[in-house]
Amino acid sequence: MSEMDLQTRRHSAAHIMAAAVQQLFPGARFDIGPATENGFYYDFDLDRRLTPEDLKEIEKTMRKLIGRKIPFESFELSRSEAEARLQAAGQTFKLERLKDIPEGEAIRFYRCGEFCDLCRGPHVEHAGQIGAIKLMSVAGSYFRGDEKQPMLQRIYGTAFATEEELQAYLKQLEEAAKRDHRKLGQELDLFGFSENVGPGLVLWHPRGAFIRNLIETFWRAEHYANGYELLYTPHIGQSILWETSGHLDFYKDGMYAPMQIDEKDYFVKPMNCPFHIEIYQSRLRSYRELPLRWAELGTVYRYEKSGVLHGLLRVRGFTQDDAHIICTPEQIEDEIAEVLRFSLSIWKAFGFTRIKPYLATRPAKAVGAPERWAKALDSLEKAVKKAGLECEVDEGGGAFYGPKIDLKVRDAIGREWQTTTIQFDFNLPERFNMTYIGEDGRKHQPYMVHRALFGSLERFFGILVEHYAGAFPLWLAPEQARILPVTEKQLAYARSLREELRRHGLRVEVDEQAAGLGAKIKDARRARIPYLLVVGEREVESGTVGVRSRREGELGAMAPATLIEKMQLEISDKVC
Repeated sequence: MSEMDLQTRRHSAAHIMAAAVQQLFPGARFDIGPATENGFYYDFDLDRRLTPEDLKEIEKTMRKLIGRKIPFESFELSRSEAEARLQAAGQTFKLERLKDIPEGEAIRFYRCGEFCDLCRGPHVEHAGQIGAIKLMSVAGSYFRGDEKQPMLQRIYGTAFATEEELQAYLKQLEEAAKRDHRKLGQELDLFGFSENVGPGLVLWHPRGAFIRNLIETFWRAEHYANGYELLYTPHIGQSILWETSGHLDFYKDGMYAPMQIDEKDYFVKPMNCPFHIEIYQSRLRSYRELPLRWAELGTVYRYEKSGVLHGLLRVRGFTQDDAHIICTPEQIEDEIAEVLRFSLSIWKAFGFTRIKPYLATRPAKAVGAPERWAKALDSLEKAVKKAGLECEVDEGGGAFYGPKIDLKVRDAIGREWQTTTIQFDFNLPERFNMTYIGEDGRKHQPYMVHRALFGSLERFFGILVEHYAGAFPLWLAPEQARILPVTEKQLAYARSLREELRRHGLRVEVDEQAAGLGAKIKDARRARIPYLLVVGEREVESGTVGVRSRREGELGAMAPATLIEKMQLEISDKVC
């Protein structure tokens, strides 16, 4: 089934849900009910708050309407007829939505049973084609997303063509709940938030910070090995920087209020790119220096409404793994192919192999000469083809300042995450008057490409926690092995074994608590330790260790040297 078919089913399911609500709650007022990526929702104004029992009754009524195969019928009205109809029904929110329809555009209604809705469509022919449905939850939602407007009740649901597909989705949700990075982050003591610090501002605890440092170290080493130079830039900059870049014109709502320093306005940075351009502009550049590949782990700050903050996935302060490629037009094709190859190699190092590119093309309003857009798009398409990937085209989905490739990765349970962006920019080189001296001795404007590989370290870390279900691979685990002495008599041997493993660069601890072996194993498994090393009387006598691998299971007795070699090979190969 095509994505369009699925979206049509879900849109129609939203209408059937509204029909059920109207039947159960006469006098309900309706706002909108669109399909979403994972289902649908509808916003209602009701006389009382809905309960879980209400959702069951609404879903039961929906199933009856679906079983009756009631048809979806469309008709058009003039603006005055539509206003009269909605006023008579007391549908004030729909009257507001009616104003959004431009003059001259058709005003269409869809009827399904007793319910009639202002809607552009499309819909299925009859409710029996919707398939399997499930109502998921109810939440508050402001009309038009405006906190000054009335609070409505939003019912979320989902729909699939078959009951089997629905059950598979519900099973995925169940697994996702177990992997929730917020729950695991607390359970494994990786990170946290504090009301005293502020919402959306992450506090990295020692274990989480250790993993982050391993990721950053790997990131830096790979960038140096692949021809990048690393930069550091300030956290704040004068307003003239953001005026030139256009952020104060187009992005001010996402920036924090300015601070006065020496009677000048300074802003905390929402982006790193203007600073990188200032470094480029610090002297005259020659074509012989290009391409420049500059990268930075730059912490930025963006104002996000409290309602959209979500663990590490949506925060207000985050570290972007930013890079900018500045090159000549002749170099752009090779550079795009290289940055895509590099991005894919990094993702695969972390165990992500299902990766799909999406190519976003020129929107209706855009800057930059058409021939530049054509060359940029051609370079992106060739890079995707060279990588052996199939891509989807997002027609008109590019930013006004350039086309882009978005990479989406699928995690261990099949969810798709938006990650890497490879973004052309024709805007900033013009705004900052970036130039280089060409082979002809004249000034030329370079091409500029933004590349955020992980997007942000915070979001990437959240994705990793959920992908691994908290069980980080050996090379990333803050504690790679835990030695479990059966009794206190083996403590001395356990400590000496720990020191031997540590001398070979392994991160090892000894469980010295006065508890039985079963309790120690349970604690270690809860902490997702990759290797459990059991030592009892037999191991002390033979100079060995009993090895249990989280990945491979029971491995039996091993000599320490054999274990060290095995673990080091697993680390160097970055086995995930």
